[in-house]
Amino acid sequence: MTKTIKSVSNPKMKLEVLSQQEIKRIHAATLQVIEKTGVRFPSARALEIWASHGAEVDRGKMIVRAKPDLIERALALCPPEYPLAARDPLQDLLLDGNHVFVGTDGCGVEVLDLHSGTRRSSCLQDVRDIARIADATAEVAFHWVPVSAQDVSPGTRGLHEIKAIWENSSKHVQTESIYNEREARAAIELAALLVGGKENLRSRPVLSLMQCSAPPLGHDGGSLDAALVAAEYGLPTGFMTMAANLTTGPATLAGNLVVGNAEVVAGTALIQLAYPGAPVFYAAAQTASDLRTGAYTGGGPEDFLYGAATNALADFYKIPLSMGSFATGAKQPDWQAGVENSLSTFMASISMADMLLGVGLLHGSRIWSYAQMMLDCEIFSIIQKTLQGITVDEEMLALDTIAAVGPGGNFLTQKHTHKHMRGIFLPQFLDRRPYSEWEQKRDGPVDWALEKARRTLASHQPDPLDDRVSAEMGRIITALEK
Repeated sequence: MTKTIKSVSNPKMKLEVLSQQEIKRIHAATLQVIEKTGVRFPSARALEIWASHGAEVDRGKMIVRAKPDLIERALALCPPEYPLAARDPLQDLLLDGNHVFVGTDGCGVEVLDLHSGTRRSSCLQDVRDIARIADATAEVAFHWVPVSAQDVSPGTRGLHEIKAIWENSSKHVQTESIYNEREARAAIELAALLVGGKENLRSRPVLSLMQCSAPPLGHDGGSLDAALVAAEYGLPTGFMTMAANLTTGPATLAGNLVVGNAEVVAGTALIQLAYPGAPVFYAAAQTASDLRTGAYTGGGPEDFLYGAATNALADFYKIPLSMGSFATGAKQPDWQAGVENSLSTFMASISMADMLLGVGLLHGSRIWSYAQMMLDCEIFSIIQKTLQGITVDEEMLALDTIAAVGPGGNFLTQKHTHKHMRGIFLPQFLDRRPYSEWEQKRDGPVDWALEKARRTLASHQPDPLDDRVSAEMGRIITALEK
């Protein structure tokens, strides 16, 4: 059985962290950086595309400098909305700027074991287990590859991972683990098996690809080639900047936005020059480096502001946003994780980021925690409910009911109460018990979250993938390995 997808949609509350004038200044600065400083594109195919459209290409340094009018003409070709198709059409997602969908995070390298609690390296079975639990979790609308399958060959690891998710869930898959053209073409073959041929992928893109940039002002060559393959077949693709204050970006927030924006905008323009009208998305997970160690923080006011600011930029370019959220630096599900994940997700949601990434990881997206996955979904539910705001109409004002109860009465027995009582948020993991009960049991949200994850993994049966399709996917991957 599939689950109904929950999303933040058309919220009553909105936030503007940047004025239109400030957005235009960042855009102008971005164009200046691309034209004067340039962006590195270490891909022969990418350099050829840029050169064929009149950009200045330094093939020795692999740096591209492009005039503002070329960039703006390319960006104007981006489609403002499109679907993310799922194996089950009832789970399709429309990226139209009016919904916020949440996915799992990725690509962690360690797991807090669901049963023993010990920390260990991640494997392919973890990908399967997480996909199965996410399939049963209503808040999770789509999958990122959550952890790295380190027990299979690196050359085909990304393919094994998406196959494992499709075998255990009917929701959309977005992978950040396809790193070159060879893997991308094989991934196209796998996706085509689900929709009856490559020609159907444009209307039913059951797979999307996200590629990380290489800040400051650079890209990875294999990732560029993979993104071009995805665009060739109509699969949505996006470039994620992770530029960090102090290290891979300036110390100032506006300066870091310019660096990250230049990476994303230049990569997006390349896709449009090669395949006009290809579905693309803006992706960002910018942060600040810790002043004491230089390490990735995974939380803090800078992250929260970036969550809203990058959505403002994506809206300016009229393309969907995939926003890094929930990426706490906490080592376990605790106060820090709750603060960082709540605030980052609230800021990204109230500014209407289309895709939020993603639930489940700790320690700056390194360690998977099943308890954190469940708790993150509760955070998303709370924010979803909050952003619905307050409806004021005759029914909601409840004047007849107030009159019927009168001074000193009780509303519990009223029909109006029974009609609307399920609109009151009911948490799964917030502890509202009497103190005496807690004092006796000494359990809490983390215990309950782990128990729910164990129960779900033991009982949930996802819609099965056709055995013949699964076998053919295995054959394609095996052939690539040989």
